[in-house]
Amino acid sequence: DETFTLTYVSGRTVGIGAYLVRLGQRTIQKGTNAPILLTGYSALNSLMGREVYTSNLQLGGTKVMYNNGVSHQCVRNDLEGVQSMIKWVSYVADRKGGALPFTALAAGDRIDRDVEFDPIKLGLSEFDPRHLLTGEEIETKEGEMGDTKWVSGFFDRGSFTEALAGWAKTVVIGRARLGGIPTGVIISETRTVEAKTPADPATPDSQERVWQQAGQVWFPDSGYKTAQAISDFNKEGLPLMLFANWRGFSGGQRDMFNEVLKYGSFIVDELVKYEQPVFVYIPPTGQLRGGAWVVVDPTINGEVMEMYADDNARGNVLEPPGAVSIKFRHKDVVAAARRVDHVLKNLYEKLKELADSPDEAKLIKKDIKEREEKILPVYQQIAIEFADLHDRPGRMMAKGVIRQIVSWKNSRRYFFNRLRRKLAENEVSKEIIKADPEITKLSQARLELQSWYEEVAANWDDDVAVYNWLSSEEGKQQLSSHITTLTGDSIAAQVMKLGQNDSNAVLKGLMGLINDLKSQNKNEERDALIQKLRAGVLLLN
Repeated sequence: DETFTLTYVSGRTVGIGAYLVRLGQRTIQKGTNAPILLTGYSALNSLMGREVYTSNLQLGGTKVMYNNGVSHQCVRNDLEGVQSMIKWVSYVADRKGGALPFTALAAGDRIDRDVEFDPIKLGLSEFDPRHLLTGEEIETKEGEMGDTKWVSGFFDRGSFTEALAGWAKTVVIGRARLGGIPTGVIISETRTVEAKTPADPATPDSQERVWQQAGQVWFPDSGYKTAQAISDFNKEGLPLMLFANWRGFSGGQRDMFNEVLKYGSFIVDELVKYEQPVFVYIPPTGQLRGGAWVVVDPTINGEVMEMYADDNARGNVLEPPGAVSIKFRHKDVVAAARRVDHVLKNLYEKLKELADSPDEAKLIKKDIKEREEKILPVYQQIAIEFADLHDRPGRMMAKGVIRQIVSWKNSRRYFFNRLRRKLAENEVSKEIIKADPEITKLSQARLELQSWYEEVAANWDDDVAVYNWLSSEEGKQQLSSHITTLTGDSIAAQVMKLGQNDSNAVLKGLMGLINDLKSQNKNEERDALIQKLRAGVLLLN
């Protein structure tokens, strides 16, 4: 918890060594001859009295440890291992609490650009969500066969590094850079994936188990993976971009038995502890529903979390058909049709007039039934569309559950400006908290910072303007002056509070300070203090 740790497993590691690997949290494992073991295969065979296992790789190779989440990355040789370690370390500050390392963008990429990989514009009903982050090389419609062009994604080109890719595949996690700033990334898999549990040679009747996991759903393994990733990013001091596209948690009997509820609550626990900026963003075609919303709602940690949505995103507790089935039942649909449809209204009026003619009334009732069967599906669709209007970003904005609607096209430049402003703002806010013990929360410090900013400008909501002021020499001088004043006022308040308890002790402390200054040969500082004390006494008289 105190520092960044990373382990590279280049050879066999057994027993305590295996535990040390896991305790190191972040693990890169070489794919050949580098098993992570508690007990070697030969010892297990001797214990069981028969030849069960044929190699240590069966027990702790990458097919086991990479697929169960112990190893974060898998490499083919030591050269790749060293490269992976260097790349991983490049995302992390040189010391805990230090500034994040800025890295120049790849050639041809720039900060102020549109995000071009848009599944709606590209007409993609199914796609790899990683392409939202990284972009993709696609074939051009014009020119010769094989010609491609890069369609840009959200993050800097070539900066995304995935981790834990072999485990809990319904969630994708990794590290990337936004305008050169290292960032933790979590996004949901939208496609159906396959999960496997291997057969154990020690149990003759065991078999490999394969099952399907739907996209946009948290399962026990992916819930745990999400919570672990948030914990790792927090310890690494990384801001977090969470692309929220979940319809909820899997609540079947097997998943409930496998503790999906517990692992879902771990996500909340880790977000509560998060100290860096967290941006929850519902991407294009994405939706956030029910229990999934609960665990990423910004009120979990309002000090650092903010929620945004694309124009084409959706969010609510229930999906529109579910909301309609509760709020607009069949009898309500029928009542609405009878109230609005002119044909039905006329038929019911005729029915009233034919109260004394049962045969004709029977024919009218038949016409009414046919008319209702014809128009009720239309009214049902209208109801679902109406419910969908309540799930759109405009409604979310009006209810205050998101901070702002950010189009996918402009999301990169918006979040870059927002992120660098929040990082600079948090750095100053921590200095304010350090200067005044009465200020204990970032939100309180930000209010103080806002009051200082508004002395020189009025556009507090302008991320670019606020960042420019925080990073400018003039702004730094003004901040230094304010913090010095705040520190002095805080110390004075503490002295006054102590004086109310024992004024003689305070006076004794002042005399001791004067003597210490003399013993340290700080005569000028001592004389200035005495002069100020004398001036204060004269003012009191």
